[in-house]
Amino acid sequence: MLIHPQFDPVAISIGPFSVHWYGLMYLLAFLQFWWLGKWRIEHGRSPSWNLQALDDLIFYGVLGVILGGRLGQVVFYEPGYYLSHPQEILMLWKGGMSFHGGFLGVLLAMTFIARKYQRSWLATTDFIAPLVPLGLATGRLGNFINGELWGRIADPGLPWAMVFPQVDQLPRHPSQLYQLAGEGILLFLILWFYAAKPRPVGAVSGVFLIGYGLLRFLAEFFRTPDAGIFGLSYTVSMGQWLSLPMVVAGIALLSFSQRNQPQA
Repeated sequence: MLIHPQFDPVAISIGPFSVHWYGLMYLLAFLQFWWLGKWRIEHGRSPSWNLQALDDLIFYGVLGVILGGRLGQVVFYEPGYYLSHPQEILMLWKGGMSFHGGFLGVLLAMTFIARKYQRSWLATTDFIAPLVPLGLATGRLGNFINGELWGRIADPGLPWAMVFPQVDQLPRHPSQLYQLAGEGILLFLILWFYAAKPRPVGAVSGVFLIGYGLLRFLAEFFRTPDAGIFGLSYTVSMGQWLSLPMVVAGIALLSFSQRNQPQA
C-alpha cells in the first residue's frame, strides 16, 4: 500500500508571508485557461473572440469561481459548520471550494460578459467549456496535496490503495487523483477535440455538462461522501445529487442545439 506523502500545505514561506499550494493550483488553473483561450483565438478556433474579451472572461470568471465556489461549499456541504464558525468563510487557504457553486458563479459571470460583448450566452459558454477541465485537474491536485477529500476504503490488494495518516490507517482510494484524471484530463481531451470542428451553438456546452456530470457521478462511488444539507449518504451522495441535473440539462441542451441552432 502507498502512504500519502503528507505534503506541507505551505509552498513558500518568507517571514510572515506564506503561499499555499492550494492557492498556487488556482493560479495555475487561471493561467492555463488564459493560455488555451489565447491559442484558440490565435489559431482561428474562436474567431469572434479577441484577447480583450479573454482578459475580461478571466477577471469575471475568477470572481465567479472564488465567490461561487466558497458559497457553494458553505451552503451545499457544510452549512452547520460555517454557521458556527462564520469567521472561517473567508479563510480560502484552508481549502473547501464547491465545484457546483463555482459553476453557478461562472454562469452568472458569463451572463455579464455575454451582454457586454453582445454575444449569446450559449456562444460564451461554448467558448469557455474546453478551457475549464485542466483547471479542474489542478484543483484536484491541490486537494491531493492538502490530503483532503480522501476516498472510500479500498481493497488492500489494490496496487494504488493509499493510507491517509491524518484520517486512519486503512487503505483508501486516492479519489482526488481519479477526479484529476477523469473530470480533468479525460474531459479536456473530449471537449478539445469535439470543439475543434464547427458545432451548433450550445453543443459544446451540452457535452461539457454531460461529461462532467457523468464523470463526477462515477467518481463519487470512490470518494468519501460529504455530509451536505441532506446528511451523510452512501447511496446517493451530495455530489451525485448536484451532478444529475447537469447531465439532464446537458442532454436537453445538446438535443436542442442539434435541432434548432446554427453552427458556431
